[in-house]
Amino acid sequence: MSHRQESSFVSAQQVADLAGVSRSAVSRTFTKGASVSEATRERVLKAAETLGYQVNQLARGMMNDRSNIVCIVTADIDAPYHGQFIEALTRHLQAAGKVAMLVNTSGGSGIESAMRLTLQYRAEASIVLSGQPDRRIIENCIRNGQRVIVVNRDEVADGTRNINVSNRAAAREAFAMLHRAGCTRLAVIMSDVGTPSLRARETAFVEAARGKGLAVTTVRAGPTSYETGCLAARQLFGGPTPPDGAFCVTDLLAFGFMDAARRDFGLSIPADLCVVGFDDIMQSKWAAYDLTTFRQPIEEIAAYMVSQTDRAPDQTTSTPRRFLTERVWRSTVRPG
Repeated sequence: MSHRQESSFVSAQQVADLAGVSRSAVSRTFTKGASVSEATRERVLKAAETLGYQVNQLARGMMNDRSNIVCIVTADIDAPYHGQFIEALTRHLQAAGKVAMLVNTSGGSGIESAMRLTLQYRAEASIVLSGQPDRRIIENCIRNGQRVIVVNRDEVADGTRNINVSNRAAAREAFAMLHRAGCTRLAVIMSDVGTPSLRARETAFVEAARGKGLAVTTVRAGPTSYETGCLAARQLFGGPTPPDGAFCVTDLLAFGFMDAARRDFGLSIPADLCVVGFDDIMQSKWAAYDLTTFRQPIEEIAAYMVSQTDRAPDQTTSTPRRFLTERVWRSTVRPG
């Protein structure tokens, strides 16, 4: 009868045995700055290559009370903007020697459960991209020595690092662009998710319009999706006073809104309807959309987040770090 040998990782002791050195010599060889002779280093590296040895960074981190794990807590991973942001963030984390652990809160997995999971895995930091964690959960993370970084949150607990983008300023600029283009019947295409960042865009746009004596119709037809944009267009253009200018709080909503306006109602953009989006996702520059929008500095934000994962948590609320969006002018708004 044959017996299948169970697979296992190559150990540092096996490397030491093959190289004819001590276990501690192997450890020093793979520890940056540790003292080891060049001859010993060469023997250890040759043995490691022969055996296919890889350093167990998780075990090494636990010995030093550092896991190097950074949890990314998010939902809507399939949304284009989230995908772009997570790609940039994980790339920056890996370049800094961190292990990115993605915790998906979609599909009924709550933010509270997600934050508890980060503690169970001894994550050094948690970056919360989606959801509003309960203050008590955040405080518990901080008490356990974890850094907590939150994005575009209304209320944050002491000790967190809060990151915002210039949502309100961009929304005011979106109104100014449509106003200069001669649009007077305005609409905001919103989702019913109502995150702090989306609400800030809606509120600032409406306030700017009211300052010029113009009313704004807000449509919340569903989640932040392409289909919701389509539904919003059908509601608005099937009514008595269709808009001639629309601010869509995300590009994905704008795509559905534009497609339905052109396909179902025969409208020409920007001749009949001007549209402004937000995010500047990859598809925004496609010829089918060529969308005027606002770009978030994803690379800059990701780099800053990673720099904060090594900062010791404190018990004071830091001033939110604000990043400016950049207007990207394309063809969906008439020049003023």
